[in-house]
Amino acid sequence: MTSLRFDAAKPTDAKRLATLRVKAMQPSLEAVGRFNQERARRRFLDTFVPDDTTMVFSGKQLLGFFAVQDKGDHLYLDHLYIAPDQQGGGIGSLILQWVLRDAAERNLPVRLMALKDSPSNAFYRQHGFEMTGQEEFDTLYQWVPPK
Repeated sequence: MTSLRFDAAKPTDAKRLATLRVKAMQPSLEAVGRFNQERARRRFLDTFVPDDTTMVFSGKQLLGFFAVQDKGDHLYLDHLYIAPDQQGGGIGSLILQWVLRDAAERNLPVRLMALKDSPSNAFYRQHGFEMTGQEEFDTLYQWVPPK
Protein backbone atom coordinates (compact mmCIF):
# COMPACT_ATOMS: atom_id res chain seq x y z
CA MET A 1 0.00 0.00 0.00
CA THR A 2 1.23 3.48 -0.77
CA SER A 3 2.16 5.72 2.13
CA LEU A 4 -0.73 7.59 3.66
CA ARG A 5 -0.80 11.13 4.96
CA PHE A 6 -3.21 12.28 7.65
CA ASP A 7 -4.17 15.96 7.61
CA ALA A 8 -6.47 17.86 9.94
CA ALA A 9 -9.62 19.08 8.21
CA LYS A 10 -10.35 22.78 7.87
CA PRO A 11 -13.76 24.47 7.62
CA THR A 12 -13.12 24.96 3.89
CA ASP A 13 -12.98 21.15 3.42
CA ALA A 14 -16.66 20.66 4.33
CA LYS A 15 -18.17 20.51 0.83
CA ARG A 16 -15.40 18.25 -0.48
CA LEU A 17 -15.90 15.81 2.40
CA ALA A 18 -19.69 15.92 2.05
CA THR A 19 -19.31 14.90 -1.60
CA LEU A 20 -17.06 11.98 -0.67
CA ARG A 21 -19.53 10.89 2.04
CA VAL A 22 -22.44 10.90 -0.40
CA LYS A 23 -20.50 8.82 -2.95
CA ALA A 24 -19.37 6.35 -0.30
CA MET A 25 -22.85 5.93 1.20
CA GLN A 26 -24.92 5.95 -1.98
CA PRO A 27 -24.97 2.15 -2.60
CA SER A 28 -25.96 1.37 1.00
CA LEU A 29 -28.61 4.08 1.12
CA GLU A 30 -30.03 2.96 -2.23
CA ALA A 31 -30.18 -0.63 -0.96
CA VAL A 32 -32.49 0.43 1.88
CA GLY A 33 -34.48 2.87 -0.27
CA ARG A 34 -33.16 5.94 1.58
CA PHE A 35 -30.84 7.65 -0.90
CA ASN A 36 -31.42 11.37 -1.14
CA GLN A 37 -28.28 13.21 -2.20
CA GLU A 38 -29.23 16.55 -0.69
CA ARG A 39 -30.29 15.02 2.65
CA ALA A 40 -27.04 13.03 2.82
CA ARG A 41 -24.99 16.19 2.15
CA ARG A 42 -27.00 18.29 4.60
CA ARG A 43 -26.71 15.71 7.43
CA PHE A 44 -22.95 15.94 7.13
CA LEU A 45 -22.65 19.69 6.62
CA ASP A 46 -24.97 20.49 9.55
CA THR A 47 -22.79 18.54 11.99
CA PHE A 48 -19.28 18.93 10.49
CA VAL A 49 -16.64 19.64 13.16
CA PRO A 50 -13.27 20.27 11.50
CA ASP A 51 -11.37 19.83 14.79
CA ASP A 52 -12.65 16.23 15.07
CA THR A 53 -12.04 15.36 11.41
CA THR A 54 -8.95 13.89 9.77
CA MET A 55 -8.48 13.53 6.02
CA VAL A 56 -6.45 10.67 4.55
CA PHE A 57 -4.34 11.23 1.43
CA SER A 58 -1.99 9.38 -0.83
CA GLY A 59 0.01 12.13 -2.49
CA LYS A 60 -2.59 14.76 -3.39
CA GLN A 61 -5.44 12.24 -3.74
CA LEU A 62 -8.06 12.30 -0.98
CA LEU A 63 -8.72 8.64 -0.11
CA GLY A 64 -11.12 9.14 2.75
CA PHE A 65 -11.73 10.77 6.10
CA PHE A 66 -12.80 10.02 9.63
CA ALA A 67 -14.10 11.98 12.60
CA VAL A 68 -13.67 11.03 16.24
CA GLN A 69 -15.33 12.90 19.08
CA ASP A 70 -14.03 12.66 22.65
CA LYS A 71 -17.16 12.27 24.78
CA GLY A 72 -15.23 11.97 28.06
CA ASP A 73 -16.24 8.40 28.93
CA HIS A 74 -15.87 7.11 25.35
CA LEU A 75 -14.74 8.04 21.86
CA TYR A 76 -17.44 8.34 19.22
CA LEU A 77 -16.45 7.42 15.67
CA ASP A 78 -18.85 9.76 13.91
CA HIS A 79 -17.55 9.24 10.37
CA LEU A 80 -15.31 6.81 8.52
CA TYR A 81 -15.64 7.05 4.76
CA ILE A 82 -13.36 5.76 2.04
CA ALA A 83 -13.69 6.85 -1.60
CA PRO A 84 -15.57 4.12 -3.51
CA ASP A 85 -12.63 3.42 -5.84
CA GLN A 86 -10.37 2.89 -2.79
CA GLN A 87 -12.66 0.61 -0.75
CA GLY A 88 -11.52 -2.91 -0.04
CA GLY A 89 -7.82 -2.02 -0.11
CA GLY A 90 -7.25 -1.94 3.64
CA ILE A 91 -7.33 1.83 4.18
CA GLY A 92 -10.41 1.66 6.41
CA SER A 93 -8.79 -1.08 8.50
CA LEU A 94 -5.62 0.98 8.94
CA ILE A 95 -7.65 3.99 10.06
CA LEU A 96 -9.74 1.91 12.44
CA GLN A 97 -6.65 0.27 13.93
CA TRP A 98 -5.22 3.73 14.57
CA VAL A 99 -8.47 4.86 16.28
CA LEU A 100 -8.64 1.69 18.40
CA ARG A 101 -4.98 1.96 19.41
CA ASP A 102 -5.59 5.55 20.55
CA ALA A 103 -8.70 4.47 22.48
CA ALA A 104 -6.84 1.58 24.13
CA GLU A 105 -4.03 3.92 25.23
CA ARG A 106 -6.68 6.15 26.80
CA ASN A 107 -8.60 3.12 28.16
CA LEU A 108 -11.79 4.33 26.48
CA PRO A 109 -14.41 2.37 24.53
CA VAL A 110 -15.27 3.41 20.98
CA ARG A 111 -18.92 3.75 19.96
CA LEU A 112 -20.44 4.26 16.55
CA MET A 113 -23.52 3.60 14.48
CA ALA A 114 -23.78 2.00 11.07
CA LEU A 115 -26.63 2.00 8.57
CA LYS A 116 -28.58 -1.25 8.88
CA ASP A 117 -27.77 -3.77 6.15
CA SER A 118 -24.69 -1.79 5.08
CA PRO A 119 -21.45 -3.71 4.43
CA SER A 120 -19.94 -1.53 7.16
CA ASN A 121 -21.69 -3.70 9.77
CA ALA A 122 -19.55 -6.72 8.85
CA PHE A 123 -16.46 -4.46 8.75
CA TYR A 124 -17.00 -3.23 12.30
CA ARG A 125 -17.85 -6.70 13.67
CA GLN A 126 -14.68 -8.01 12.01
CA HIS A 127 -12.71 -5.43 14.00
CA GLY A 128 -14.14 -6.45 17.36
CA PHE A 129 -17.18 -4.19 17.68
CA GLU A 130 -20.26 -5.65 19.34
CA MET A 131 -23.82 -4.56 18.67
CA THR A 132 -25.34 -2.65 21.59
CA GLY A 133 -28.67 -1.64 20.07
CA GLN A 134 -30.70 -0.79 17.03
CA GLU A 135 -32.61 2.25 15.87
CA GLU A 136 -34.98 2.57 12.94
CA PHE A 137 -32.22 2.83 10.32
CA ASP A 138 -29.00 2.26 12.26
CA THR A 139 -27.20 -0.37 14.33
CA LEU A 140 -25.25 0.79 17.37
CA TYR A 141 -21.84 -0.71 18.16
CA GLN A 142 -19.18 -0.54 20.83
CA TRP A 143 -15.58 -1.70 21.07
CA VAL A 144 -14.03 -2.07 24.50
CA PRO A 145 -10.25 -2.07 24.95
CA PRO A 146 -8.79 -5.36 26.15
CA LYS A 147 -7.93 -5.53 29.84
